Amino acid sequence: MRRIFILALMLIGAYKSVSAQELYVFTEPASNMPKKSIGVRITNEGMFNYPGYVSRTIPEVMIGFSKNLMMHTQAFLSDMDGKYRLEGGSLYAKYRFLSLDEAHSHFRASAFGRISTSRRPTYTRDINLEGDNSGVQGGLIFTQLLHKLALSSTLGFAHAFENSDRQIAGMPQPKNMLSYSLSSGYLVLPVVYKDYKQPNFNVYLELLGKTDPGSGQSYLDIAPALQMVLNSATRIDFGYRFQATGNMDNRYTKNMYLLRAEFNFFNVLK
Repeated sequence: MRRIFILALMLIGAYKSVSAQELYVFTEPASNMPKKSIGVRITNEGMFNYPGYVSRTIPEVMIGFSKNLMMHTQAFLSDMDGKYRLEGGSLYAKYRFLSLDEAHSHFRASAFGRISTSRRPTYTRDINLEGDNSGVQGGLIFTQLLHKLALSSTLGFAHAFENSDRQIAGMPQPKNMLSYSLSSGYLVLPVVYKDYKQPNFNVYLELLGKTDPGSGQSYLDIAPALQMVLNSATRIDFGYRFQATGNMDNRYTKNMYLLRAEFNFFNVLK
């Protein structure tokens, strides 16, 4: 039991002191959560580009099967089509295939995949597999940690499933989408790391873009965010994304805040 306790503390310390600034708010890093751990998230997204305010709630469970493999399962609920209801769900998996470690830096590369289902009707050309569309997605993530600064880029390709029952006549019928992002995170506090109980305060700036290869329409969002990590196990995020440039109309995520609470439980799986 004592060995397990010491191992858990080591995992928690590594989760916080090495990669806290890699816990991006709008994207996933190439690094994984510690093995044999479980995380629970609840995310609220609020969108202001409707004739009135609408919101989406995303409960999520994350499992770290090993240092290289983790999985997320999500459910999507919103009032975007009138009454508040369950929209669908998603499975996301990430496999880390490259790790290069040095004293105060490391480089990670991972491949990810997602499959989603949604009962929402199609109003926009944008493909969003976290609530708005049914489809599949795959891609690559590259993350570089340089002491207190972490940089990450993501390249992805999504394909939306056709469903004539939910595709509205005269509205765009999206098929494929290229996605790309560049994220930066900086560990502001603590200035000097002493133990895993110290709160972490991180600041983020993320660039989030997509291109529809069929029409050539695209957009690029800027997404600043703040994050607090408590006791290396509880995480609170707040961020806001807004469009910097683009010509893709009627996007749900064009002006959107994100508020999230996450709770992690280490060394709980056998």
